[in-house]
Amino acid sequence: MNSFSSFPMREELTRAISDLGFETPTPIQSKVIPTLLSEPIDIIGLAQTGTGKTAAFGLPLLHHVDVSAKYVQCLVLSPTRELCMQIQEEMSKYGSHMRGLRVTAVYGGVPIGGQIREAKMNPQVIVATPGRLIDLLERKALSLDQLQYVVLDEADEMLNMGFREDIELILKNTPQREHTWLFSATMSNEVRGIAKRFMKDWKEFSVAQANTTNENIDHQYFVTNHHNRFETLRRLLDFAPGIYGIIFTRTKQDAQEVSEKLMKMGYHVSALHGDMDQKMRSKVMERFKNKQLQAIVATDVAARGIDVNDITHVINYELPDDPEVYTHRSGRTARAGKSGICMSIVSPKQISNIRQIERLVKQKFHKSDIPDGAEVVRKRLFFYLEQIANAAPQADFAKLYRDTIHEQFAEMDKDELIRKLIWLQLKDTIDAYQDSEDLNAGFESRDRNSGRSGRNVRLFINLGEKDGFNAGKLVQFITESTDVESSVIDRVTVREMSSFFNVPGDAAEYIMEHLSTKKVKGRKVRLEEAEQRPYGGGGGDFRGKPGRPSGGGSRFSGDVKSYGNREGFKGKKKYDRN
Repeated sequence: MNSFSSFPMREELTRAISDLGFETPTPIQSKVIPTLLSEPIDIIGLAQTGTGKTAAFGLPLLHHVDVSAKYVQCLVLSPTRELCMQIQEEMSKYGSHMRGLRVTAVYGGVPIGGQIREAKMNPQVIVATPGRLIDLLERKALSLDQLQYVVLDEADEMLNMGFREDIELILKNTPQREHTWLFSATMSNEVRGIAKRFMKDWKEFSVAQANTTNENIDHQYFVTNHHNRFETLRRLLDFAPGIYGIIFTRTKQDAQEVSEKLMKMGYHVSALHGDMDQKMRSKVMERFKNKQLQAIVATDVAARGIDVNDITHVINYELPDDPEVYTHRSGRTARAGKSGICMSIVSPKQISNIRQIERLVKQKFHKSDIPDGAEVVRKRLFFYLEQIANAAPQADFAKLYRDTIHEQFAEMDKDELIRKLIWLQLKDTIDAYQDSEDLNAGFESRDRNSGRSGRNVRLFINLGEKDGFNAGKLVQFITESTDVESSVIDRVTVREMSSFFNVPGDAAEYIMEHLSTKKVKGRKVRLEEAEQRPYGGGGGDFRGKPGRPSGGGSRFSGDVKSYGNREGFKGKKKYDRN
C-alpha cells in the first residue's frame, strides 16, 4: 500500500487520518494494517520503537470496534505509564470522528480513584500497564469477560521489566479473547514463549531495525572521586562474578595500565589497543571468544572489530569525549535479543555528561551505589553455590576417585566439609573486603537527618533476583502496587533473595502497609525497616551477624513527588528532593 487512503478503513478513520496529515504509511504499517483490516488474525509485529506501531495496531482495532456496545472490547498492554498515555492520546485522535467511542488509559503512579471512575464509564478500549490493570480487576472495577482483542505493545520490554506473570494472568482471564497482536523490538525466547502459549497460528511481520539504542540495555552509572576509579572498577568486577565483558578506556596507555594491574591481582583480563601487533591482538580475541578471559580492556578503535553476541557487561572506565561513541560502546552488549548492562564510572563533575548522553540515547540511566564489602561477599557466595548446584561431574570421575575422596573425608561431617569448601573459595574475597572503604562520592553526608519524617528510611523487602527482579523492575513493581511516584524511590539494592530501597520517612509506613497485601509467585510480600549502620549502610556485615547491606541502586529523579490516595493513606504528600 502506498498511501493511507488506499486502506479499506471505516470512513471515520479515513477522515481522522486526513485531519492528522498522514499520507504514506511506515513499513510496519504497510505490512500489518491491510492484513488486520481484512482478517484480524493473531500476528507478531517486529519493529523498533518509533516506527509507527501505534497506528499499525490502533487503526485496525478501531476499525473493528462496535461503538454501540458499552463494554471493553479491546485491551492494549504497555510497559510504562508514559507509553500508556501516548497510546491513549494517539488512539483518541484516530477515533475523533467515531461518536460514542471511549478510550481509557490506566496506569500506576497516580491515584487510582479517578481511573476507577473512568473504567466504570464503559470504555470500548482500555490501554493499561499490567500491574494497574490487575489492581482494577481485583477491585472488580473492570471486567474483561467480553474482551475480543488484546495487543501486547513493547512485549520484550514488559518481559524485561518482570511482567511475565502479570501478562500470563491477564491472558488467562480473557476467556472471550478472539485475537492477540504482539508487537516487539526483538523476538527473544521469552517473547516467543508467550506467543506459543497464548496465540494461534500467528503470522509474523518484520521490518529492518532502525539505528537506535538497544532497549534491552540497563544503563547504570556510579559516582566516585577520580582517585577511586580503579578501586571502583575492581569492586564492580567482583560484584559481577559471571561477567563476560569489555572495559573501555580513552587511551592506549590506560588500557595497558588497567589491564596489567588487574592481571597482577588475579583477574582474567587482557588489554586490546592499537600499540599491540596483529598477532597479539588476534590471540587476545581468540582467548576472549573462547571465554578464557572474563573481560578485555580496550580502546574504542581497537574494539571496532569485536563481534561477540554473549557480552553481559560494558564498563566505561572513563566516559568517551564524544557522546555518540557511548552508543557504539553500549551496543556491544544485549545482542541477539539478549539483555545487557552498561556501567559508567564517573566523578561528581561528570554527571552533566551523563545527562547529555541520556538525551542522546533517549533512555534514563540508573544512578547506582557502589556495592560495599558485605554485598560483594554475598554475591560471590551465591554465585559459587549456584555453580556447585549446577555442576555435572563426569561419571568416570566418581569411579576413579570415589575411594580416595571417601577415605580422606571419612571423619568429617557434611556441614564441616561444606564450610571448608566455601571458605577456600571465598577467603581471598573476605580478606580483601574485611575493612573495605566506602567508594561512593559524598556518601557520608546522605540520609543523616534526624527524625523519621525528615529523613530517608531504608526498607527491606523479601523479593530479589530469584523472583526475576532487578532495580528497574522492583521500582516498577512498587509504583504499580502503591501509586508512589518512582522519583521518590532511591538507592535500590537488589540481591539474590531480598532487596532494599530508600523512601522519605513519612511514606515508609504507607508503602509497607500496601505492599504487604501483595503476593509474588504465591509468596506473600514482606517488608520491614532495615537496620542502619555508619555511612548509611543497610545493616549487618559478612563477618557474622546476618544483615542487610546498603549499596547499589537506582535514583529516579523528579521535581514533585506525590503519593496516591488509596484507602489507608490520608491525603496527598509532596516532596521536593532538590
